Amino acid sequence: VQLQASGGGLVQAGDSLRLSCVASGITVNRNTVGWFRQAPGKEREFVAALGWVGELQYNTDSVKGRFTIYRDGAKNTVYLQMTSLKPEDTAVYYCASRRIWRPSRISDDYEYWGQGTQVTVSS
Repeated sequence: VQLQASGGGLVQAGDSLRLSCVASGITVNRNTVGWFRQAPGKEREFVAALGWVGELQYNTDSVKGRFTIYRDGAKNTVYLQMTSLKPEDTAVYYCASRRIWRPSRISDDYEYWGQGTQVTVSS
């Protein structure tokens, strides 16, 4: 199983980015895929997850409707659309997958992880 995260970059506050997580060895329609992030000196933080049957979970405290997770089964890819980016969104963003249908906010519940993509938001 491989998860390839991409789409990060350096943007200004208020800009948008779309992160991609391309999966191989699993089918995103039959796995839960989540996004986590880790800022320097901080613990890894849950961002969003999408389950088999479309159940969504968001870290509402931090993303508050600015981020949207969705998937394209034909491309076997899960996306994280991020809008109204803030400097506090700066982090390395990771995608992860688990075979259980229900999304989870707990990183230890995920079996496979991508390598991460850096998102830097300047003020």
